[in-house]
Amino acid sequence: MSGGLSFHETMTGPVALGVEDPAEGASNPEAAPFSINCHIAIDDIDRFVDDADHTGAIEGSVDYVAFGGELPVRDGVFNLFKKEDGQRVMEYRLPFEYDGRPYLLAGRKRVRDEPGFDVWKDTTTLYTRVHESADESGPVAAAGVLTIGVEALARMTASMRPTEGGGIESLVKFGRLFMGELWETYGKTKL
Repeated sequence: MSGGLSFHETMTGPVALGVEDPAEGASNPEAAPFSINCHIAIDDIDRFVDDADHTGAIEGSVDYVAFGGELPVRDGVFNLFKKEDGQRVMEYRLPFEYDGRPYLLAGRKRVRDEPGFDVWKDTTTLYTRVHESADESGPVAAAGVLTIGVEALARMTASMRPTEGGGIESLVKFGRLFMGELWETYGKTKL
């Protein structure tokens, strides 16, 4: 097993109860602030790079006033540049409990090249649905859009640490994968 990598990521945005579409939820006047505070862990960077879905683990919390505030997340899953329907997505699946029942925040960042400079928006915008179940099969209780701003992105980057004895090589391998996927998506077609 090669070394690993961990980092912290925080995203916030408006989420509305009773709405299924993230864009509709974000623009709903009844939407309330929703935050996710994630500790993402990659236990083996070589396995992560070789895995087509680039899967890591998430622990942390969700914070939503409509659910009474901060709630712990355990055994969450993160996918970086998972290939789906001819495009790449970053997926976040954060299970939590509220009022004794299981919920799942299922979020996606859609990474695809469209006209204009969209790499920033694509990699910092999480289209979010909160399901009333432990998986995505349950009804959608709320939806909205979470984002990471410049300051939060800088904090996330500064939080990146090699683990499991990975050293700087873990950071280099992650950076090579991340920048390579961005180049394949956004840069290659511009030449």
